[in-house]
Amino acid sequence: MHDQNRAVYVISVAAELAGVHPQTLRIYERKGLVDPARTGGGSRRYSQSDIDLLRRIQELTNEGLNLMGVQRVLELETELMAARAETEALREQANRALADTRAAAAEQLRAQRRDLVPLRQDVVLYRDNRPGRTR
Repeated sequence: MHDQNRAVYVISVAAELAGVHPQTLRIYERKGLVDPARTGGGSRRYSQSDIDLLRRIQELTNEGLNLMGVQRVLELETELMAARAETEALREQANRALADTRAAAAEQLRAQRRDLVPLRQDVVLYRDNRPGRTR
């Protein structure tokens, strides 16, 4: 199993994997776009998640965004992912509540049917036999 967040790549390897110069990674770090792990001696270590982020930054800069624009897009993408996760959680909660409501309604209907007592009903023709009444 490969851990996406395990910081294993040194800056030169990370830069090569992301297709940028190591100095570019240092700039990205100074701008707050990426935050690599540090060893005890202070060396940067990048994870696969960091590499994926660096590639996304490169995509955005290649499309013409400056680093401020990239930062805003990344923030909005993070917010969108959080909103989607929240929406999905709420959808699941609503579905569970609906299923519970349906089950309770079905049980109540079954209980009501158990309480019903069938009546025998006969159809009887009514005749008014009182004196002076004719039909």
